[in-house]
Amino acid sequence: MSATLLTPSTLESQWTLPSRGRVGMFCLIAAESAIFIIFVVAYLFYIGKSVSGPMPRDVLVLPIFATICLLSSSITIHLALSALTREQPGAFRLWWFVTFALGAIFLMETGIEWHHLIYDKGLTIRTNLFGTTYYSLVGLHASHVIVGLVLLLTVLMFSLVGRVSTEHKERLDVLSYYWHFVDAVWVVVFFVVYILGR
Repeated sequence: MSATLLTPSTLESQWTLPSRGRVGMFCLIAAESAIFIIFVVAYLFYIGKSVSGPMPRDVLVLPIFATICLLSSSITIHLALSALTREQPGAFRLWWFVTFALGAIFLMETGIEWHHLIYDKGLTIRTNLFGTTYYSLVGLHASHVIVGLVLLLTVLMFSLVGRVSTEHKERLDVLSYYWHFVDAVWVVVFFVVYILGR
């Protein structure tokens, strides 16, 4: 067996700078993660400290359907990017649209839940500590979903006029990191708010 010698020139040829888009997105995700951690810690700290109702167990219902939709969108965006790699623009557009639709359904379900909590249960952001921390944390996540949907829709519009091709794969990969991050954060929010918080 012959050992491969690693010289400075071979090391230099093997290593390349990571793309600015990936580095930028990872930095953004790190910063956003820190913000979410602060909100999650605040929510956990104030669990059970509201002196007046309603309490989480009285008003919260597990958003199973919305959660399935959002988590499924991580699969569909992966399928879309795989189709783009295989140079199948039709399949790419289909899976990208499904990703957008699943995210939109999740956001709509969140809106329906908020309408129910506000108008049927009387829980607003000013009702008690639970209301304040609930709307702050879930609202922070919803705002990230909205940003993601705007980006997904923009790409979808470009793809419909034939302006998306395999040369854009890396940029769309970077966008998919953001969407996967949004999905991963929801897993944490779901567990903290709807499981632990009840």
